[in-house]
Amino acid sequence: MAENEISADAFVVAMRSTIDTVVDSQFAALRAAGAVVARAVGGGAVIHAFGAGHSEAAAMEIASRAGGLVPTNKIAMRDVVIFGGRPAEVLFDTTLERDPAIAREIYRLAAPDPRDVFVLASNSGVNAGVVELALLAKEHGHYVIAITSAQHSAASTPRHASGKRLSEVADVVLDNGAPLGDAVLPLDTGGAACGISSITAALLAQALTAEIIRNIAGTGMVPPVYLSANVPGGDEHNRDAEARYAGRIRRTA
Repeated sequence: MAENEISADAFVVAMRSTIDTVVDSQFAALRAAGAVVARAVGGGAVIHAFGAGHSEAAAMEIASRAGGLVPTNKIAMRDVVIFGGRPAEVLFDTTLERDPAIAREIYRLAAPDPRDVFVLASNSGVNAGVVELALLAKEHGHYVIAITSAQHSAASTPRHASGKRLSEVADVVLDNGAPLGDAVLPLDTGGAACGISSITAALLAQALTAEIIRNIAGTGMVPPVYLSANVPGGDEHNRDAEARYAGRIRRTA
């Protein structure tokens, strides 16, 4: 393969290499986190998943999806509009995730129980919003899991007043293996193309879910797992499962 080749083949090679690195380096941390979260869920906890920008895709892998755990919430920037009554125009601000005040509002609107767990996804891990959310969660006694790029984060200046990165606040850090800037195919003209973090963050999110379910099942409990709404009986199964968490989980598009 030619140097700096831009092609589907080149991306697949880079993707496989990054996935192999993540699998080799992160699965011990995944298993440890899965055991802790399983105990929390077994004790009635809900998992709150957050990601800004493209990192929201990782939160979508955690919360409210077929094959995933029922006691999950996807919390997002738009919560301040949907649940907080702020004008929609606030979401037009592309620097919103750098505002620590938005994190305080999101946390308040989520109204988490002290038993609850947070999974926070941010490729850079340096924006003030996600760091503030992690600090708030820790202040209130929640277990915090970060999905982030160790390389990108280490090379970037923290934007939170504390000088901390997400990785320096979380209880467990899951490194998505993405390089600085996320993209993996160098361009002859400078820079790079084709981001990788969404793929590896999804891998980590699903692997974490698998470990939580494995640990719950190991206690003799039936893991509260969603069926697809597009299979027979899916809607009924999911409504019954969600009823156990009434008032504690939200479902939005």
